[in-house]
Amino acid sequence: MKYDVFWRCEMVNGRTELGRFPAGGPRGSWPAEEFAHARRLEGLPAEVVMDLATDTFLVILRGPEGAD
Repeated sequence: MKYDVFWRCEMVNGRTELGRFPAGGPRGSWPAEEFAHARRLEGLPAEVVMDLATDTFLVILRGPEGAD
């Protein structure tokens, strides 16, 4: 499956950011959720969060201090 995502791994505020998806897209958060699901199938604990400042959904891996 091809994802329309800016793919990168960057450490930001104790989390690793795997991808960004525009919130204004016609499918809402679905592309981000699908991308995160694919990463979880690879064994990564990916999750989706909303970045209100940039109006994007982020697929992230939380750092050790953010883990429950």
